[in-house]
Amino acid sequence: MASLICSPSSLSCGSSVRFPCFSSNEPASRLLVHNGIRCNVVEPLNIHNGKPCIPYVNNEHSVPSFLTSTHLQSPINKHDTRLRIFSGTANPALSQEIACYMGLELGKIKIKRFSDGEIYVQLQESVRGCDVYLVQPTCPPANENLMELLIMIDACRRASAKNITAVIPYFGYARADRKTQGRESIAAKLVANLITEAGANRVLACDLHSGQSMGYFDIPVDHVYGQPVILDYLASKTICSDDLVVVSPDVGGVARARAFAKKLSDAPLAIVDKRRHAHNVAEVMNLIGDVKGKVAVMVDDMIDTAGTIAKGAELLHQEGAREVYACSTHAVFSPPAIERLSGGLFQEVIITNTIPMSEQNYFPQLTVLSVANLLGETIWRVHDDCSGGYETYSSLGID
Repeated sequence: MASLICSPSSLSCGSSVRFPCFSSNEPASRLLVHNGIRCNVVEPLNIHNGKPCIPYVNNEHSVPSFLTSTHLQSPINKHDTRLRIFSGTANPALSQEIACYMGLELGKIKIKRFSDGEIYVQLQESVRGCDVYLVQPTCPPANENLMELLIMIDACRRASAKNITAVIPYFGYARADRKTQGRESIAAKLVANLITEAGANRVLACDLHSGQSMGYFDIPVDHVYGQPVILDYLASKTICSDDLVVVSPDVGGVARARAFAKKLSDAPLAIVDKRRHAHNVAEVMNLIGDVKGKVAVMVDDMIDTAGTIAKGAELLHQEGAREVYACSTHAVFSPPAIERLSGGLFQEVIITNTIPMSEQNYFPQLTVLSVANLLGETIWRVHDDCSGGYETYSSLGID
């Protein structure tokens, strides 16, 4: 009977400041967070479903002002606070980063899997009357992680938690959001019903595949975007704005790419037109827009098998693009994604850590950015009941 006990007592925030140097042709894969304050992890993390990230908290000089938390400027009485953060087993490294940014410790929770595959969850501290935030992406294995999230929600509800918020950095089944053929299920709606019926009072999601997924929930949904993190990194690179062109890998992502281009020095937009003949199989047809001699930045919400984005990159090179960058919030990386992304088509592949990366999936062109500050600041503002109309709150991209 395998068991995992998340005990955050070993996590503490230090004050050593790291100043990394970024280069567009860096030879090795890397985990990048600008000018961070390192959180010292005394004990090694035993994580079997992904390579643990080193927790960082950015200082006020390394992130936009709207991501600078005022809560870090004064010490928090951890014994008096009614805010609790618990982590599932899907992405404990990201949960630790979020807790460190907020100046809190992760709640103690015991998660076991019996020999027959059943999941057991027990909270090891009181949450009566507390606002509880459960960090658990439903990434692969999607069914295991989804069931674990549901049981965690049920455990908090039965422990008399006042409010339960499911923090889902990556929402699995989001692509099954409509019927494209007869007799198909809409699994995104089913998963939303399961989370609601389990006892969640609110959902915090990052870069949903489509906006209508928010309407599937009968509870409030706070939707944040990973664009500020990626834009902040791209701004640090020495790329002339006149050479940039933002590319949507398909027609469905035009609105996302247009919003990205507007924030990236109002760069021009190009669109890759493709025809999909079967699931996970894409065929590129033609290109709408001019990319000759330019640096093309392809933007998508997720990369699964990388078929769409790789075929798009091939077309961009054929049309004369000087360099091609791939930017995506969610790195699902189902085979053969690594072979396609590391084959020399891309100058750099920029993703975030909403999904944990296993060590064998790292390759030289890969850059992983952290969304811990984005999610941590959003949790604070939701907990403090900040108005969505507040200017700096709106700049987070929260719907």
